[in-house]
Amino acid sequence: MSLRAANETYKLPRPLFDARCKACWLTLGALVFVGVSFWSLDMQWAQLLSPGSLGRMGAFIAELLRLELGTTFIGKVLRAALETLAMSAMGTLLAVIFGLLLALPASKTHEADPARWQIPARLVLNALRSTPELVWAALLLIVVGLGPFAGTLALGLHTTGVLGRLFAEAIENAPAGPAFALRARGVGGGRIFLYATLPQVLPQLLSYTLYRWENNIRAAAILGVVGAGGLGQLLAFHMGLFQMGETGTVLLAMLLLVAVVDAVSYIVRLRLSR
Repeated sequence: MSLRAANETYKLPRPLFDARCKACWLTLGALVFVGVSFWSLDMQWAQLLSPGSLGRMGAFIAELLRLELGTTFIGKVLRAALETLAMSAMGTLLAVIFGLLLALPASKTHEADPARWQIPARLVLNALRSTPELVWAALLLIVVGLGPFAGTLALGLHTTGVLGRLFAEAIENAPAGPAFALRARGVGGGRIFLYATLPQVLPQLLSYTLYRWENNIRAAAILGVVGAGGLGQLLAFHMGLFQMGETGTVLLAMLLLVAVVDAVSYIVRLRLSR
């Protein structure tokens, strides 16, 4: 075999960096941006890893590990954990309902669909999800007062924006064949969605919902810091009084709650994928 024929048969790999490679330039730009970010943030790694800083962090962690395990306090933590779980579940349920209602006008289901409300619906979804849960909670606390109701509504509003956008993308990316067949037979848009589109995207919608429920467990724990109830409110109270034993117990309860919900969500998603 000649050298030319060998080169044509066994092509050499492209250079690692090619001037015509858009992905290469994009990667290089991202690396430069990360490098500039490290430089502009003035991260004092030497101070963080100094013996004095490490010693203070160790002493703080040791105080947190002296858990308060009294029966009365454990009962209070369990009630707060159930409140956090309920906030996340109700907030996610509200988000599923209103997210789906907004996802329908926010999606273009076929080429001939005018989608007149697509831009307004997407603007609403963008506004809902771009506002953090803490900001929603602070606004709602003024209206409904302290407690889990404000936290539940805050989770519902923010998650509506997230799930609504994900639901809209799933609806738009659904296979068009079944819907086209029903549309050709003169079936209405609502029935087309129920009998053709929804059965195809339902596993994906459930997966998105479970994932956001996991996130809302963490968010619900944080929302309590601004007075929205649950474990977060308990955490803010005892941390403000420098009661490290009680604070450590609340943190442990948060970790266990998140771990349990993550495990349940993983098992459910695994069953749905089969």
